[in-house]
Amino acid sequence: MPNQLLNPNKWIDLYADYLFNFTISRVNDKEVAQDLVQETFLAALKSMNNFKGEASERTWLISILKRKIIDYYRKINSNKGQAEVRIKYNNDFETEGDWLEEHVADPYDKTAEDIIQNTELGEAILNCLSKLPEKHAEVFRMKTIEGMETEEICKELNITASNLWVIIHRARTAMASCLKENWM
Repeated sequence: MPNQLLNPNKWIDLYADYLFNFTISRVNDKEVAQDLVQETFLAALKSMNNFKGEASERTWLISILKRKIIDYYRKINSNKGQAEVRIKYNNDFETEGDWLEEHVADPYDKTAEDIIQNTELGEAILNCLSKLPEKHAEVFRMKTIEGMETEEICKELNITASNLWVIIHRARTAMASCLKENWM
């Protein structure tokens, strides 16, 4: 039964350009970028029943695309752990927390090692999250883990967008330090 929350017939019109631009800035190869976007749409179609509507359709597609980009680098580097070194990130706040996704196994291609590693990472994230000030932890969870949109978080927490970005920057910095010390 198709997922009623998704509309794959409109994905190309609504998201193809955005996904392509997102990808081309990371792989610098037009053909590879096009292939990765196509692979993203295919993977999304195959896993539509897993979509719970907890994030927007675009956010869900981006999370699949990020995994495809990481897999691409893993293949060309042949050293699984080097993917994050080769990915070119923009220096903007929207992608600042993407380092976290690099350490999470592909949900569509898990091995026993990936499952163990994800379990350990999940425990480390929860441990580090519990050490953050309450508001920082809440903003980090909403933005980075749940993938909520900035406007939605600001409205729910009654804060400004600039305040949110200061909080998320501080939370991500603290989380990165904590995970580096306690997990990596």
